[in-house]
Amino acid sequence: MTSAMLTGIRQIKLRETPDPRIENPNDVLLQVSTVGICGSDVHYYKTGRIGSQVVEYPFPVGHEAAGTVLEVGSGVTRVRPGDRVAIDPAMPCFECDQCLAGRSHTCRKLRFLGCPGQAPGCLAQRTVMPETSCFILPDTLTLTQGALSEPLAIGVYAVRRANLPDDACIGILGAGPVGLCVLASARAVGCRAAVVTEPIPERRALAVSMGAESSCDPADLNTSAQLNTVFECCGQQSALDQGIDLLNPGGTLVVVGIPEVDRVSFSIDLLRRKEITIVNVRRQEGCVQATLDLMASGAISIDRLVTHRFPLDRIAEAFELVADYRDGVVKALIEIG
Repeated sequence: MTSAMLTGIRQIKLRETPDPRIENPNDVLLQVSTVGICGSDVHYYKTGRIGSQVVEYPFPVGHEAAGTVLEVGSGVTRVRPGDRVAIDPAMPCFECDQCLAGRSHTCRKLRFLGCPGQAPGCLAQRTVMPETSCFILPDTLTLTQGALSEPLAIGVYAVRRANLPDDACIGILGAGPVGLCVLASARAVGCRAAVVTEPIPERRALAVSMGAESSCDPADLNTSAQLNTVFECCGQQSALDQGIDLLNPGGTLVVVGIPEVDRVSFSIDLLRRKEITIVNVRRQEGCVQATLDLMASGAISIDRLVTHRFPLDRIAEAFELVADYRDGVVKALIEIG
């Protein structure tokens, strides 16, 4: 089959690779249909690493995906050939202390699609996943929406972690795909207003069209507008600093973005005097089905996040576009089959 492989810094090429095969009773063989390009994929593309996770070339990336079941293992009972499924890229062990405590996303033996040292990505024609990672799509949802459910589940989880009060007014720093998924998720639970910062004009306009009360360039934000909850969604030191400035005493900074650097810092004086709570978000936990239900009911729609579509043979062009934030890109999809 054809797979997209990282072969060096800012290099991604198509290679012929062996077809994946069912090896375990709970395995599901999938025909991959659609894969979204995620910010973490771009980190690996641009720098070859995220923190301690370092790429060894060649390496296949990609984890925001949906597809159709081709074959199932002998122990599979929930899905069958022909089913259209959204793929949860996380493959926990379900046996360690973290999994037993309801924290499968911090599983001690976690394998995650497209994560160095864990599992190859799914930017390929076919992939094999455990049945536990396959979620049947309702008839009303498309395969594209199935792929979008992965970043949206992060937004749903981030809002859950924030424990927003009724009628909340929040800040979202960064209107990339995850920031906009946080916005959609917050609005779905009754968030009264959201202030969004974003340097790219097209993304600011999209945030307003999705329900933000206001959206501005970070440099133009009036930090005198005090908030109780701020979501940092771009992985930038400047956004972390701005988040602390925006928060009322006793407020919560929800860190969702993934920095490219190994360390960030905070003003301990402001952090202590305001008694700010910092909440970290690690992907998502148990939100995939809830996310699909929200999408199927019409409570959340993020279809407009998709600004660009590419066939697999234009994968290099797609990654360059996303890496350089060109042409107003928000979410670029690779359509495989």
